[in-house]
Amino acid sequence: MEFALCPDCLVETPFITGPVCQVCGIPVLGTTESESSIVCDDCLSHPRPWGTARAVLRYDKTAREIVLALKHGDRLDLVRTVTPWMKKLAAPMLKKNSLIVPVPLHPLRQFQRRYNQSAELARALSLAIAWPYAAQALHRVRATSSLDHRSREERFDLLRNAITADPDMVGDRHILLVDDVMTSGATLAASAEAALKSGATGVDCLVLARVEKDDPGV
Repeated sequence: MEFALCPDCLVETPFITGPVCQVCGIPVLGTTESESSIVCDDCLSHPRPWGTARAVLRYDKTAREIVLALKHGDRLDLVRTVTPWMKKLAAPMLKKNSLIVPVPLHPLRQFQRRYNQSAELARALSLAIAWPYAAQALHRVRATSSLDHRSREERFDLLRNAITADPDMVGDRHILLVDDVMTSGATLAASAEAALKSGATGVDCLVLARVEKDDPGV
């Protein structure tokens, strides 16, 4: 057994393997391009403010259960399970001046939830690889309504100017953003833009799970 997952659940866990978009990490099937040059249609149409993003799991089956349990079910024991998976993907993304930073929650949302699951993932990752971590580098300065059941355009509009960064923390640093799940990329984009605006030299993203197609219900 791997900590919080039984053997049967581990077998059903949808790890991302094979070619992925080098920008957003979404699996790309049927391509003849070399993996280092693959960019999906969505990223070609909508340029991202970060360099590259990677995800451990497809947001399906066991992965969906893990993310929802982390976010809403107080299952922080699952952090210990997924940290080694995230560590493998993080290693090639880190630079000498990298800082591991979680996507922030608004203080009211964090008070209601009692913790920020992205911060728990980022902190565990930093401990596992002995790398600098800054929980307060980014701030959600404007409360937004839930992104669930929102279109891509609505998500980006809601998050515009909702996140700021501390220049003293992110200035002249490469930022590795950590989040639990990526759907449209709106939250990661707002976070990356805030970091870059405050002097970060670059941003890459690492998420536990990736929705393969925009799902308004996520």
